[in-house]
Amino acid sequence: MRKRIRPLFFMSLCLVFSACSNIKYLPAGQNLYTGATVKINPDSTGKIDEESNIKGILEDKTRPRPNASFLGLRIKLYIYNIAGEPKKPKGIRHWLRNKVGEPPVLQSQVKIPYNNAVLASYLISQGYLQAKVTGDTVVKNRKAKAIYTAETGDRYTINQINFPKDSAGIASLINHNSGKSLIKTGDFYDFDTFKAERERIDNDLKQGGYFYFNPDYLILQVDSTIGKNKVNVYVKIKEITPTAALKPYTINNITIYPNFSLRNDSSIRASKPVLYKDFIIKDPKNTFKLGVFDRLVFFNKGELYNRKDHNQSLNRMVNIGTFKVVKADFLPVDSFRNNQLDVNFYLTPLKKNSLSFQVLGTSKSNNFVGSEVKLTQTTRNVFRGAEKLEISASGGFEKQIRGSNQAQGNSYSLTGQAKLIFPRFLIPWFKFNSTNAFIPKTNILASYQILDRVDYTLKAAKAEFGYDWKENVYKEHIFNPISINYVKSNVMDSAKLFRENPSLRTSLENQFIVGLNYNFTYNDQVNQNKRNNIYFSADLETSGTVLGLLAPTDNTGKKSILGTALSQFIRLEGDIRNYYKINKKVTWANRFNVGFGYAYGNSKALPFVRQFFAGGSSDIRAFGSRILGPGTYVIPDTVTFKDQGGDIKVMLNTELRFKIVSVLYGAAFIDAGNIWLRKNDPLKPGGQFKFNSFLNQMAVGTGAGLRIDASFFVIRLDLAFPIRRPDLPGGPAWVMKDIDFGSSAWRKQNLTFNLGIGYPF
Repeated sequence: MRKRIRPLFFMSLCLVFSACSNIKYLPAGQNLYTGATVKINPDSTGKIDEESNIKGILEDKTRPRPNASFLGLRIKLYIYNIAGEPKKPKGIRHWLRNKVGEPPVLQSQVKIPYNNAVLASYLISQGYLQAKVTGDTVVKNRKAKAIYTAETGDRYTINQINFPKDSAGIASLINHNSGKSLIKTGDFYDFDTFKAERERIDNDLKQGGYFYFNPDYLILQVDSTIGKNKVNVYVKIKEITPTAALKPYTINNITIYPNFSLRNDSSIRASKPVLYKDFIIKDPKNTFKLGVFDRLVFFNKGELYNRKDHNQSLNRMVNIGTFKVVKADFLPVDSFRNNQLDVNFYLTPLKKNSLSFQVLGTSKSNNFVGSEVKLTQTTRNVFRGAEKLEISASGGFEKQIRGSNQAQGNSYSLTGQAKLIFPRFLIPWFKFNSTNAFIPKTNILASYQILDRVDYTLKAAKAEFGYDWKENVYKEHIFNPISINYVKSNVMDSAKLFRENPSLRTSLENQFIVGLNYNFTYNDQVNQNKRNNIYFSADLETSGTVLGLLAPTDNTGKKSILGTALSQFIRLEGDIRNYYKINKKVTWANRFNVGFGYAYGNSKALPFVRQFFAGGSSDIRAFGSRILGPGTYVIPDTVTFKDQGGDIKVMLNTELRFKIVSVLYGAAFIDAGNIWLRKNDPLKPGGQFKFNSFLNQMAVGTGAGLRIDASFFVIRLDLAFPIRRPDLPGGPAWVMKDIDFGSSAWRKQNLTFNLGIGYPF
């Protein structure tokens, strides 16, 4: 008991010492400001909706902010104080005081009337139109705290919304779209909704050709005198609105400068124009084919201006990856006297050739971490159609870490790749018109990789032809109708390996994987304002489906190409993730991953490179990489090749992520899952998937970790241990009763350390 009391007593002394030390450095007559507390309707029994959330927002709006603290310690302030006033504007003392430390926030800096007004203004914007806020300070032991009392009154609701009554011109268009109004009868008064409504009306008007209109020309008047805590809203156009903003404009001349630079501005403008459809193109060097601009410019001569075509044109010009500067100028014809606009697009291309060098950190689910260097040569506008050719060479090494043991071996890779990207669909059998802001792409890829690991060496050649397109900012499709992979393996001591595990012979033999693959991804994480974000990915891959009907049969009865077996399989995988922001500092992340593979015809098993594996730093972290499963199968100690693949995988992860301080984040997590075989293998008892028992065979692990998140780079440290094991001699069982952190034997056998780069999901 004394051993427990001593650390607590020591921590208490540290807290007191730190607090006292900071106080004694304060200027005479000054008090240290420690923050604000807001009380909402303290003398009333009624509570407002979302009171806790509003209280937090109000406290966050008070100024100034108190000194930063961690576990009650104002460490930055303490460093500022002990550093003292430096004699010179440089050196360690100056760095500690001005860069690391933080000056004290004093009571005299708190402006109570200003904060009263800010808090009352926020409450009014939320519909508490009678809100009043009063503030005061409480001082104790030279520490001052601000206390604000908010009397909200009742929250007002919308009785009705009234739009302009005119039946012509701009008022007519506003009325026509009034059904899309964001302000609804019965909703609470909300100033943010009013602002969004002005933006909506402005967007509708821009779609209708009102180029010079903007939201500031709209006013939403509120009448709160009708009683019963209700308001009427009147949408009006300000009388000071310029004439140019009150009329729609049509597109006149569309001029494109695809090779523009300020240095050659005058000569380019004076060059002979080329007329192509509705476009006037000034490109004296004939840099681009004329058809490129059909896919970049959405305006047509004579049509009404609209914002959608405007944004899509600019987005495509930026996303095509050919121009470093994109600018659009809209000029009124005859100085606002008529209703026409000339449009000029100024495009400055990137350099035709560029060389880039990258050093990357790598982290994989099989606990391999390491680095890779990559050299890429990029050639743009290869065939004058904004195509891009990327030729790269990369090499890397990885070291595998499992638990508290030593490294299990290294991995080395060398890859060469060439990729030709066309910013359009090359589909000979039908025409595809893409009308959104994203450029559809056709990719032609060829690569060769050598991967050298302790147990085997893989040499893989790949050629692909396919398409990449986005429906919108959230949805992306990748479809490769032609995918050819040739995999050649060289297994160390293969005779012994295949004797221990005969099924590996079919999955590791040299083979062709010829078929198609498709990926669909939905990701709304780009919308940072959403509290709940979803990521979903679905993959389909087939091999040998069509070619299996045409390929010849060798003397062993197998379909083969150039004397090499043709793999035949169908592989499906789905991955759905949910990220729920509990508050600004805490996120609850969840993942459900499921996979299914079906080998048929020529193949008795999925190729090794297409199998599912369980365990590892981005998988089920309490278990070593690739050694979990299948099912309840236990790997004998005599087996040298530990990697265990399967045809079916089910995995669930849940992780609570929270900010500790600055770029340091913490996490607590639970992982569950396993892999299984589709068919029974006598050499792997308990490995077959059975629907009525697979849940009982799930492995479960838990743990905690730290993340250093510098936005562009994340280093992850996780420590995990199992709480349910499917591989026990007596069958699957919960092992929480065996947890003993004080036992070195338990720690060595159960604690698994994972080092990763990036988040696990």
